[in-house]
Amino acid sequence: MKIIWLGHGSFRIECDNKVLLLDPWLTGSPVLPQDQHDAAIAGATHILLTHTHFDHVVDVLPLAKSLKIPVVGQYDLMGYWGESEGIQTVGFNKGGTVDLGGPKLSMVPASHSSSFTTEEGLRASGSEVGYMLMSEGKTVYLSGDTGIMADMDWMGDYFRPDVGILSAGGHFTMDMAQAAYAAKRYFDFKTVIPCHYKSFPILEQDAEALKTGLPGVAVIEPEIMTAIEI
Repeated sequence: MKIIWLGHGSFRIECDNKVLLLDPWLTGSPVLPQDQHDAAIAGATHILLTHTHFDHVVDVLPLAKSLKIPVVGQYDLMGYWGESEGIQTVGFNKGGTVDLGGPKLSMVPASHSSSFTTEEGLRASGSEVGYMLMSEGKTVYLSGDTGIMADMDWMGDYFRPDVGILSAGGHFTMDMAQAAYAAKRYFDFKTVIPCHYKSFPILEQDAEALKTGLPGVAVIEPEIMTAIEI
């Protein structure tokens, strides 16, 4: 399995001969160079969406239409987009698991918000979620944007993920110290990859507090378009 950071909360995950784009943010991204956009999405087979804030959703519909691939996400929004946008979707809900032709994806709770801007103003779009990705003998927790929540207790105990990709930039999500606390209390990760940081000055700029808080865990600070092999 290859995990490739596209910056912010966006990832390209290559597993079981599939290419999954998690919350792909290309247009206007402050950290993903324009000349890397084509490589970031090459061969993509699915788009995974955790929620609809602009820094996660702005490229989802254009990519789904241009690449002709399904968007995988929360049932209510997928049903709406399937009808209104004519795209392929895989809609399910928290507690559900779908098979993406090899990788299996379980939807789990997150604690955040989910809305988008329309001509009529701000609109809600279902609920924010995270995922457990099971592929190639590994389980990876894709936290999406979230704060610490008690649900992490059963999620860690039931799924026992090996890898945590954790939002940890603070202000909008957990910060590095909180992510370390959550990982230590609720999970038994072998590897932790922080995200949703460094993109803006308001966010945390390094992962030192995460590393300090998780002795014995491989905390890998991702580099843009550089594969982490799990």
